[in-house]
Amino acid sequence: MNDTPRLRSAFPSTPGSGQKSREPNASSSGSWSPRVPLPNVVVISGRDAPEPAIPFSVIDAPSQRLYVFFFYLGLTVWRLADYFRLVSDETDSLWLFMKWVAVDSVFLYGLPGLKVPWLQWSSSTITLLFLVHAILNAVLMFRIPIPLESWLLAGMKLFYDRELAITEIRVKPASILQNSSLILGKQIIHILPEGSAMLNPDQVPFCIGDPGNIVHLPIRVNQTSPILIELLRVDLAANINETISITGKALRRLKKQADKSLAKIDHSSPRYLEFPVKESGLYRLQRVVDESNLEVQRRLSDTLVVQCPSASVKSVPRHKCKGDLSDFYFEVLATPPFKIKYTKTVNGEDNGHVLLSIHPDNLLSPPAPQNTSDDLVSLDPLSVNFSWARAQSVKVPVNESLGTSGNWQYLVDEVQDACGNIVNYSSTRVQELNSQKSKKGNQLEQIFSVHERPKVEIDGYSSQHSLKVQKGRFGRLPIRITSIGGEQPETSPHTISYLFTPENELLPSQEHSKDAIFKKIDIYGSHRAFEVREPGLYTLNSISNEYCAGEVLEPSACLLQNPPRPDLQLTTESIPDRCAGNSIGLLVDLDLIGTPPIRISYNIHRDGQVITRQAVTSDRLQKQLELRPAHAGHYLYEFSEISDAIYKDPRSLASKKLFLEQDVKPSASARFLQSRSLKMACIDQPVSFDIEISGEGPWTLAYEIIHNGQRKKVEARDIQENLYVLKTENLTNGGEYSLMLKSVTDKSGCKVLLDQVAKIEVGLQKPKVSFGQLEGKRSISALEGKPINLPLRLQGEPPWIVTYVNLDERRTKLPTKLTRTFFHDNDQLEIQTEGNYEISSIQDASCPGSVDLSANQFEVRWIPKATITIAESSLIELVDGKYVKNGICEGDEDATQISFTGTAPYTVEYSQKFNPDHGPISKRAQKIAAGNSLASFKMGSSEPGIYEYEFFKLGDSSYSHESPAHTLLTVQQRVHSKPSARFTEVGKTYKYCKEEETGDQVIPITFTGVPPFYLEIDIRHHATSKPEIINIPHIDKKRYNFDLPRRALGFGTHTIKLRKVRDSHGCQKKMDVDAPHVQVSVAEIPSISALEAQTDFCVGDRISYMLSGSPPFKVFYTFEDLERKASIPTTTFRRIAEKPGEFKITGISDQRSMDNCRARVEIIKTIHEMPSVRISKGRTATVDIHEGGEVEILFEFGGTPPFEFTYTRSTNPPKGKKSEILETKNEVSYEYVKTIRASDEGIYEVVSIRDKFCAFSTQQAQGKAGQKLLTYL
Repeated sequence: MNDTPRLRSAFPSTPGSGQKSREPNASSSGSWSPRVPLPNVVVISGRDAPEPAIPFSVIDAPSQRLYVFFFYLGLTVWRLADYFRLVSDETDSLWLFMKWVAVDSVFLYGLPGLKVPWLQWSSSTITLLFLVHAILNAVLMFRIPIPLESWLLAGMKLFYDRELAITEIRVKPASILQNSSLILGKQIIHILPEGSAMLNPDQVPFCIGDPGNIVHLPIRVNQTSPILIELLRVDLAANINETISITGKALRRLKKQADKSLAKIDHSSPRYLEFPVKESGLYRLQRVVDESNLEVQRRLSDTLVVQCPSASVKSVPRHKCKGDLSDFYFEVLATPPFKIKYTKTVNGEDNGHVLLSIHPDNLLSPPAPQNTSDDLVSLDPLSVNFSWARAQSVKVPVNESLGTSGNWQYLVDEVQDACGNIVNYSSTRVQELNSQKSKKGNQLEQIFSVHERPKVEIDGYSSQHSLKVQKGRFGRLPIRITSIGGEQPETSPHTISYLFTPENELLPSQEHSKDAIFKKIDIYGSHRAFEVREPGLYTLNSISNEYCAGEVLEPSACLLQNPPRPDLQLTTESIPDRCAGNSIGLLVDLDLIGTPPIRISYNIHRDGQVITRQAVTSDRLQKQLELRPAHAGHYLYEFSEISDAIYKDPRSLASKKLFLEQDVKPSASARFLQSRSLKMACIDQPVSFDIEISGEGPWTLAYEIIHNGQRKKVEARDIQENLYVLKTENLTNGGEYSLMLKSVTDKSGCKVLLDQVAKIEVGLQKPKVSFGQLEGKRSISALEGKPINLPLRLQGEPPWIVTYVNLDERRTKLPTKLTRTFFHDNDQLEIQTEGNYEISSIQDASCPGSVDLSANQFEVRWIPKATITIAESSLIELVDGKYVKNGICEGDEDATQISFTGTAPYTVEYSQKFNPDHGPISKRAQKIAAGNSLASFKMGSSEPGIYEYEFFKLGDSSYSHESPAHTLLTVQQRVHSKPSARFTEVGKTYKYCKEEETGDQVIPITFTGVPPFYLEIDIRHHATSKPEIINIPHIDKKRYNFDLPRRALGFGTHTIKLRKVRDSHGCQKKMDVDAPHVQVSVAEIPSISALEAQTDFCVGDRISYMLSGSPPFKVFYTFEDLERKASIPTTTFRRIAEKPGEFKITGISDQRSMDNCRARVEIIKTIHEMPSVRISKGRTATVDIHEGGEVEILFEFGGTPPFEFTYTRSTNPPKGKKSEILETKNEVSYEYVKTIRASDEGIYEVVSIRDKFCAFSTQQAQGKAGQKLLTYL
């Protein structure tokens, strides 16, 4: 040992002991030659070293130093023992101080005398050591208040850090707390330079039209050159997935096309690869691999490619009649809900655009996008229904009245689907229409030619004014054709049908027989006539043109007659001189047959010579011609020709040889009192005339009734009065009658010829009435409230008095007969109420008539107004005419669905009336527009009170938006206020005694709301943050006395807070964290209570109990199924948990109690093992990825789930530098394994782990803090 080479700074060598050298060649200096040469060192010879007091041969130098150390250590223990005795016995401090100063001086100053190597200090060093020991002795012996005691204990703890564990053995806490095996492993990620890729970065909507069409999906790549791109496509119809791979030539072609839009030197700008697709579906960028065969970072962004929306018109016949319904529909193929816009043009005038929003009834709403990405849906085809994205064919009806004649045009302008794809037809309409028609035959427009309905009537003739034509010749029955709207009628030919009954087959009422002949003819133009020849009754039945059926107006019937040819019979009588009785002329009665005016020509001969040729015209069928020559002679009167209004060519009477001769040689009379020359009569009724007779009676009056060329002679005898009423028999045939007074004979038999004629006009038919037609039928649907003019067809002489009833009144009462007067053949009956109207009777100017039973009724119905109803629901009931919906709580969301009937679209206005529980009533108007029969409106709930929704205006496409006389619908809902609860005496501290189970009083709580109430109470011990929740499910009153359950009370102070309250309406209110509270203090003597309220602890936790009573205490407990006992001198019982298990306190006794009467308690604490986590199987794993790539970091846990852990990402430092933490994240796992995908560069390490009960952190392991129990509320 003395031969060991030493440096100059080393301690001196140990003096030689006289031992022989181990090397035979050792030199006298004691040096030896090593194998490797060493530098020269200074060697002290053994002759120069001082001799020790104890020779090395007795005790070698190291042993001497060891003995000195043990001696000093013994002095130190003796010194400390004196110190502790001084503290406990209060001995003399000065004596002890002087004692130890002396002992230290002897030791320190005597030590150099022993000449122990390495302990031979200089005098200054020994003096410094003596002063240090003197100061230490003063501090200890005089108990100077310097924290030397703490320093000493801390220093002792460095060498001896032990605590009592639950097993009553001392353990080292660091070995438990600083368990580095709980967190193992790390993940190191190196980022290689890399780009990114994204599908459709601008989120542009795409759609595919006809088969074969292509859309280009943009794929933006940045700072990379991909060699493989994989797209995932989900088929919308079949719900199946397929992967589309883009490689090789296809990918190079896409990159080449993308490079064309960039400069050759530009390598940093992103490129857009336009990938063509021909099929619809959901596309997702699934994988991108660059030239280094690493995946490129990609952002998940789904792109939906649907079928392009399209619209077409399902064509209907072009030609319509005025008043018809359009009755066509648009067929839209698109992803619903969609919008369609079209334009309506009437006669070149643009009526604006119409926009309809269509929301099919069975529509499924698309899923909401994820919050963390742009994914539209999960790609599991078994869990996702893609029917919402499929195109649906929906028919959109357009059914409105074509009330204006002319050209109507409906043009599809635009259609937009739910994804935002818009197809606009208006910008390139001509090209698109042509292409559409040539390819598919689809119509993008609907054109109607709306025609006027024709009307026809007989012009100039009627059933009362017959058409007379020469026998054997044709006559022209004139008709006039117009239109219903007053416009010029169509130039196309009109087809007219009529009924014909020969004259000899007419019924007695001059109507058609059942064998009437039905005929049709075509008429061109508006003023025409058709030829008729056979006598009889012609009645127009119908009219129609190429497109529309029309209406027949009155007069619609005409009687064609062939009057007899004109003829003449002569009756003569001499005109005697009353005095002499000589003849002074002739009275010639011309009995005529024909149609007046009748012209008769005759020649006058006197004495054989023709004197003059004369003519006489008669407007009647009887003419008295008085031939009274001015000169005497023999006169010859020759009647030569006759003609009338029908037979205009004069007819010769030569064959009848009508000659009168006379040789030229007062009395009773009678006359009509009526001043009118024509008297109207009714068919099948008699006619009366007042006759004034003069002369000497009784008289005999001879008269004739002439009709239709026939004469009937009648004599009235034995007339006693001057005023005689002449009454004819019933006139059974219609037409013109002539009543001619022929003669009157007085008492003496003197007969006087009379020249008195009265005309009688007997109607050819009875007055008749019927309803006409509107648009080809005797029924109409009209807008309610507007007057309706019902067409009448009247026959007879005006004015007409018509009686009618509304048959619908029979449902409630006896129908009221109504009477109206009309003055025109085709007059109109104005009505203002709906019903089934029936004509009861008719009376014209002179005669009662008949009603056409086949056309005596006309039905008027209102077009149903739009109605609004509430959709059936168990949440709504009808109470006193109001829909009352179940109440909701303040702040809740609610909506009500309403349905409409009528003609879409609908517009409804309603008012929201709010009657708050406190405050004035408010009211505001709202409006809803619905494109179909269903809509919904949001219910208010911002404040408590009664919300009433009154729907007061409703309109659809038929009725304007007008306010009815009453409220359409009322919906009422009660919004309940949230309940509240509070302590009656806030801030008060209540005191309880555990064992005696008595206390100050109950805790009163006051509620607002509607009982019964549900209440949650939070009881929190002052030593823990975990509360205990107590539920009180049924509280019947608004004031409740809460009696604390003893199980919820531990020793110490408790804070009681109201956590949640709910009333009978289900309304709930959570109290604020800082809401007012009360405190409860629980005490017991003797007792033990846990300082921590929790029952779950972790290995390494210190479990503390507070003891009350008289120390010392004995605590009895069980752990690991063993009965144990601990003696506690203070009021705190504390143990560290070194093992997992159940720690149960069973009893406690203090100084005043014995073990057999100890307080029986049961406080159970469960000690859980510490959670652990391993990253990458507990190893350090290094992974290199590209920018945008991802690495799966595997975390494996031990403990009780759920696990909450914190991991950091720090820099990858170069050698010699310290890593810096870049970010810290918290994650939660409910399983024992969790995988996190990471794409950022750095070192990933777990710094803390927390399971359901325990937590561990590397910072805690470094001594910063202890683990804590994890609490889940």
